[in-house]
Amino acid sequence: MTSYSVVIPTLVPDTLADCLAALAAATGPRPEEIVLVDDRTDREPGLLQHPLRVLGDLRERTTVLGGGGRGPAAARNTGLHAVSTPWTVFLDDDVQVGAHWCDQLAEDLDEASHDTAGVQGVLAVPLPGERRPTDWERGTAGLVRAHWVTADMAYRTEVLKQVGGFDERFQRAFREDADLALRVLDSGRRIRQGRRTSRHPVRSASRWVSVRQQRGNADDALMRHLHGPDWWDKAVAPRGRIRTHAAITTAGVAACALAAAGHGRAATACALGWAAGTAEFARARIAPGPRTRHEVATMLATSVLIPPTATWHRLAGAWRHRHTPAWQEEATP
Repeated sequence: MTSYSVVIPTLVPDTLADCLAALAAATGPRPEEIVLVDDRTDREPGLLQHPLRVLGDLRERTTVLGGGGRGPAAARNTGLHAVSTPWTVFLDDDVQVGAHWCDQLAEDLDEASHDTAGVQGVLAVPLPGERRPTDWERGTAGLVRAHWVTADMAYRTEVLKQVGGFDERFQRAFREDADLALRVLDSGRRIRQGRRTSRHPVRSASRWVSVRQQRGNADDALMRHLHGPDWWDKAVAPRGRIRTHAAITTAGVAACALAAAGHGRAATACALGWAAGTAEFARARIAPGPRTRHEVATMLATSVLIPPTATWHRLAGAWRHRHTPAWQEEATP
């Protein structure tokens, strides 16, 4: 049996206790160590008392480290540096491993060939059965098809350290996993799908969460500099709507500028283009959803805000990372 450690970065949400309880209850070979990285900037020890208590006999194998509020990539690196086992398994703090997860993980790791550096777990996202899922729920369900997500991902510890771990310039839980996987694959190793299973429930979120998520467009700009313009294909990632968002935003800005300059007809044409693009975007998000009053209102409001927000973050990211070389060049002494 290949020994392993579990690293969990966390901001100590309510889901952490369920995550740790599921890990403690799973049958099979136990982790040699659990490294919990508390990434809150203001660490209140009392909030961790209950989650740590549910670990039972695993509590004595658990170490709590401070992450300093630098984001999940840096938090995972903090945990990685404390690990001494051949394999490191990353779990998110809102994931609940299956009842036989430890047994299944042992099989995944024992069956890994010498050139296999990573083994991904199988995620299940429970969705409501009585209605269509909301936009937020559909987005979470996309994790089921995503490649290399660190919600449940095992890597050979030595390989992670050889490629430099996670890139801490990715300060959100977005693209840092794809960046790491591409570096591992470029080193000549393989990453395969395992058979162990975990649940990833949909966490609660505000109606404006889709607008805040547009900050990830800055990370897409970093990915382009690190892995080239075809990084979408390399990472098997959906390309998204950034070009359409940019066109809608340009039309809206042009309409305002032309109207201020007294060019009424041109301003009207651009305004119609902005309205048509925004309406199409809203329709694409509303149609597959539950179409409740709250959901429709949320989709309409956020569909107006998302294109300019996404465009702004993409431009800001492109400027911020304009001198970033490809990762192979960064790794060259």
